[in-house]
Amino acid sequence: MRILCAVDGSEYSQWGVQALEALASREPEHITLLHVVDKPALQALAGKNPVRERRVLAAMEKAGGSLLREAARSAHVALGQAATAARSTIQTILAHGPLAKTIAREARRVKADLIIMGSRGLSDIQGFLLGSISRQVASMAPCSVWIVKQPTRKLLHVTLAVDDSKPSRAAAKFLRSYLPPETATVTILSSVESPVTDFAARYLSESQLADLRKPVMERAVAFVNSVRDAFIKDGFLVVTQVQMDHVIETIVKHIEANRDELLVIGSRDLTKSERLYLGSVSESLLRHAPCSVLIVRGARA
Repeated sequence: MRILCAVDGSEYSQWGVQALEALASREPEHITLLHVVDKPALQALAGKNPVRERRVLAAMEKAGGSLLREAARSAHVALGQAATAARSTIQTILAHGPLAKTIAREARRVKADLIIMGSRGLSDIQGFLLGSISRQVASMAPCSVWIVKQPTRKLLHVTLAVDDSKPSRAAAKFLRSYLPPETATVTILSSVESPVTDFAARYLSESQLADLRKPVMERAVAFVNSVRDAFIKDGFLVVTQVQMDHVIETIVKHIEANRDELLVIGSRDLTKSERLYLGSVSESLLRHAPCSVLIVRGARA
């Protein structure tokens, strides 16, 4: 697996580097450590003073090179704890440009399978107002994205939220491929919406509601069981949960109660116009989930 890890010298980006230990590939890994100098922001800071701009840029590039060397040392330590360490290679890149766009561009250029980056885990309101870089990257990225919200050296409790879709199948396959089966208990969680609105339910009997909801639940249970069987075959310890309720609320409440370290979700690829709008399940969970979130890119619906 080819991993791009974005670093900026903060405690949060250090979490991303440390997370390399937790999600160890079973295949040889290539790690790219990326630091981006936000040149447009720098130019705005320097005003119309080209001499000042050059000095500030030189200082930022020097600092960037230093933090990349430190990140490389941390990555070697993290990978030293994983079985793949001897087969892993690490490179560093100092790039220029708007942060989120440049991270997505470099991920595409190095053909990354996964972007890892730390996040402050802002509240919904703060994240909305600030337009966090991690959320922007998640919407622009050409590959899967792992947003690390807390120190994560080991994964003990992981929830895979699924529905009967290609992105969910892709997320399950990704997790089985890159999470060592002996490390964590995986909960396969499916929350399905009722086929009947609350308004319509007022005019239906309990038996009528049950008849309408039964096939929806049966399909969800069958899909979850098929995903569970694949994990068990690969040696994972698995728990399943299927219920009919509000999707986002159910997943967030489960994570809080279970104290998961990681939520894994599938996400279909978005068009450029779709990326301008908020509101997708993956976007909402990235904002609301109290744990780190791995968004696995799947096929377009």
